[in-house]
Amino acid sequence: MSRVFLDAAGAGSAGGGFTVMLVYLLVIGVAFYFLLIRPQKKEQKRMQAVIDSMSIGDSVLTTAGFYGVIIDIMDEVIIVEFGNNKNCRIPMKKSSVVEVEKKDQEKASN
Repeated sequence: MSRVFLDAAGAGSAGGGFTVMLVYLLVIGVAFYFLLIRPQKKEQKRMQAVIDSMSIGDSVLTTAGFYGVIIDIMDEVIIVEFGNNKNCRIPMKKSSVVEVEKKDQEKASN
């Protein structure tokens, strides 16, 4: 008898349970968007702006933690000179640059 009662109660609230579940899924989806997707897109736009603003003579910080100066820029590759040794020039992808300090900013701060 209790099984018949549970089946009848479950059938009556099935439509209400589905809408509650749909609302929960919608809330979770919106939370994921604002907590994960939106900040990631903002960071990608910021990094693209940094990459687009690079020019010859700018100081850069790479993902490996090295500081250097850009001496040549190609499509997807830049050539960076590290340290005081003028023979230490390494080609690397533009995406491996984390920070760019403009050449003009260095002169203004001195």
